[in-house]
Amino acid sequence: MAEHIIPAAREFTLQRVTTSPAATAGLGAQAAQILQGGESLLVYGTLGAGKTCFIQGLCRGLAVREEVVSPTFNLANRYRGRLVVHHLDFYRLGPEDDLSDIGLEEILDEVAERTAVLVAEWPERLARLLPERLEWLAEPGRRATERLWHLRGIPHLAPVWKDLFGREGGAC
Repeated sequence: MAEHIIPAAREFTLQRVTTSPAATAGLGAQAAQILQGGESLLVYGTLGAGKTCFIQGLCRGLAVREEVVSPTFNLANRYRGRLVVHHLDFYRLGPEDDLSDIGLEEILDEVAERTAVLVAEWPERLARLLPERLEWLAEPGRRATERLWHLRGIPHLAPVWKDLFGREGGAC
């Protein structure tokens, strides 16, 4: 298993606080309303930071009816809703593992066709393959259920995402 590199919060453009798991899922559902297909969302954070909770809310916001679970062991889950969601989790992926084994080329083709979105946990190996992406960072807050969410766009962040976060430090 590879050592995972999580970017520093200071490298991100926006910050928003969620105060509970329901609020974290709500942030995901709000993000889903912005998605049009073709987006790649890379979600960073330590174990238990709220990444999967956020993605569950995102899938709920895209009208996915299946149970959304982290694909830690099979590396990739596909969900159908308003858009197809490819949920990837590279936690167990080592540097020698081949990303083509999970059908990454086909996934990226669907995303390029704007019929799907890609959402990846522990995505550092994937980041270098995606010149355009939204990067999310989840950090524990001061209280047990509080999370600090950071967002940046590579190469830039569209105004609609800035609106989602409101003014810096806004709470959910």
